[in-house]
Amino acid sequence: MQHPSDSPSPFHQTRSDPECGFRVGQRVHWIGDAGRIGTVKYVGPVEGYSGTWVGVDWDNDGDGKHDGSHNSVKYFAARGLKTASFVRPHNLSSGISLLQALEARYRTLSTKEEEDEMYVLSARNKRVSIELLGKDKIQDKLSQFEELTSASLSYLGVSSAGSPNHISSTLPRLKELDLTGNLLAEWEDVGIICKALPSLAALNLSYNSMSCDITTMPQLNNIRILVLNQTGVIWKQVEMLKYSLPCIEELHLLGNKLSKITPVSSTDVQGFDFLRRLNLEDNCIADWEEILKLSQLKSLEQLFLNKNDLNRIWYPDWGTTHESGNGYESLDKNHRPFKTLQCLLLGGNKIEDLDSVDSLNSFPNLVDTRLSENPIADIGKGGVPRFVLIARLAKVEILNGSEVSPRERKDSEIRYVRLVMSKFHNNPEEITRLHPRFAGLKRIHGIEDERPLTGATGPQKMASGLISISLKCVGASMGEKPPVMKKLPATTTIGKLKNLCQSFFKLKSVKPVLFLQEQGSPLPTLLEDDMASLIELGVGNESTILVDEES
Repeated sequence: MQHPSDSPSPFHQTRSDPECGFRVGQRVHWIGDAGRIGTVKYVGPVEGYSGTWVGVDWDNDGDGKHDGSHNSVKYFAARGLKTASFVRPHNLSSGISLLQALEARYRTLSTKEEEDEMYVLSARNKRVSIELLGKDKIQDKLSQFEELTSASLSYLGVSSAGSPNHISSTLPRLKELDLTGNLLAEWEDVGIICKALPSLAALNLSYNSMSCDITTMPQLNNIRILVLNQTGVIWKQVEMLKYSLPCIEELHLLGNKLSKITPVSSTDVQGFDFLRRLNLEDNCIADWEEILKLSQLKSLEQLFLNKNDLNRIWYPDWGTTHESGNGYESLDKNHRPFKTLQCLLLGGNKIEDLDSVDSLNSFPNLVDTRLSENPIADIGKGGVPRFVLIARLAKVEILNGSEVSPRERKDSEIRYVRLVMSKFHNNPEEITRLHPRFAGLKRIHGIEDERPLTGATGPQKMASGLISISLKCVGASMGEKPPVMKKLPATTTIGKLKNLCQSFFKLKSVKPVLFLQEQGSPLPTLLEDDMASLIELGVGNESTILVDEES
């Protein structure tokens, strides 16, 4: 497939046309749909058609028709096979200024067509119009720009700042500004907007394709929160931000395909003295060593790493000596890694080892963590249940978004100790190696090693291993059946319990499926291993098991 510049046709040389108003690299949106955004990749003629065309590579995969080619001629390289289109210039907009967007959002009256779409259906399926009480009063308040403290101008086609003086006089009290999904690309424009808004503390630029050149960004001491989700920023730009935003407290960098953290002047990220929350969710970070470069951020309290590719984590050995100008010296407590970190979210990664879980105990102030959607927290993939995670994490107060109450912690730790005792009762060395908290928990809760009494009868031995469980039918075809409380041996297998459920509830031609309903877990846990025992799966005394039916 040939490129236009290799073709003998006269049209192929044209890559830009100032008269049509668009240039290569410019951000545009479709007229009438400010949410359909793309980048101009070609301006000029297209073989077989008259006039000037604009080749656009759309941000959304489903918005295009081809890959930048037409009739076997490659005009430009698009992101995907069907992300590009050739469009007439009159069908595109290069955007509007900030204040034009403000007028459009807050002073444009709703049209009759829009009001006609505001209705509910009656019992007879007829439209009943909705009238918003106080609508005019609210509209009038919002249209008084000098009183606005928060403005949302998302997906309105903002591409430039406009007059700084006009912005300052129009929005003197603005503290929060949402510019999600616009056409902004130059940091210079961002700087102009922020400089003109002296009260502005929070700025959202998500889904704007930002330029790599951040050197034009001025110093902005007022900005505390900056959201740069899905903007294509790289860590080199982030490093520049610490000079432009010396007082930044929250930085959100979700979905930017970041895989490396590359400090400019040292092995660790320096500066960002007031940064409390850093959001790196939904990126491509696979190596924990990259995250350790953030360990000396002196104010960092919350680090969001959900939906990356991490398969192992550990706490660095900070007590070792390091080389200095005067020989070797120990790292003092002021250099302890992650010394202020309280919240570490690791959901949706690839962590599958308990050593990673145990390492969280070494973070000095960590009380909130997320491990859901990791193999280690998925029983179906060889992971462990919630109570085991709680027992192994000594200081955690919130796990997977749910509070760990004192009662849940106590119950979890006792269940965990008994589980370990049942598995490793003849191998204390193995217990010490694999379960570092076992001995301490056993001592805290006063749990003695279980030894059968001399001369004890069979039923007495059996009773010492019984647990009380509640069985509840939830299957659609099972009918309403009251819950059943049963005392069963802790060694009962899931396969055996399924058979017992068929007997308890008189289920004919129904294959039961069992779920463990645990306190603090938003969803019940599927018990699918028929060979596993209740105690192995963490089913403790007074547990609730839901009995469903196989679909």
